[in-house]
Amino acid sequence: MVRAGLTAERLTQAGAELADQVGFDKVTVSALARRFGVKDASLYSHLKNSQDLKTRIALLALAELADRVAAALAGRAGKDALAAFANAYRDYAREHPGRYAAARLRLDPETAAASAGGRHAQMTRAILRGYELTEPDQTHAVRLLGSVFHGYVSLEMAGGFSHSAPDSQESWSRVLDALDALLRNWPAP
Repeated sequence: MVRAGLTAERLTQAGAELADQVGFDKVTVSALARRFGVKDASLYSHLKNSQDLKTRIALLALAELADRVAAALAGRAGKDALAAFANAYRDYAREHPGRYAAARLRLDPETAAASAGGRHAQMTRAILRGYELTEPDQTHAVRLLGSVFHGYVSLEMAGGFSHSAPDSQESWSRVLDALDALLRNWPAP
């Protein structure tokens, strides 16, 4: 019998909350069952296994992050759009560390194609249109921005910038200034 109130969506949301509390790597069907006070078997009518749960959390995180970035980008262009995108990304990672980690989960090609991941790439490319980059430089720039944002956020969340001056917010602002300058003066091949 299916326990009343348990759905795949509710379990995914609870799994995302658990990821933010204990870390994405510690999210399992067993941990989620304990949270609901049920046996693991009760969840298997909604979830295939822990990998299915993690994939669902990853898809939720990608969609949430895409929605947040889209709202931040509305009506912006150039450096203003770049900063809005970057700040939305960084803020999401800080507020939802487990979900942020989930958004990095490697998905199979079919699942990835159906995810909000494509929206992220489209929004990044939309920012880059303001810098008049064409292919293949646009793809290089998408990869650069993703690498810088993810690298900075990951190091900051791990405490990598907490031991010296200036504070990480000042460095973040300078990084965004530097990216804007680079994108406006993209090197010729």
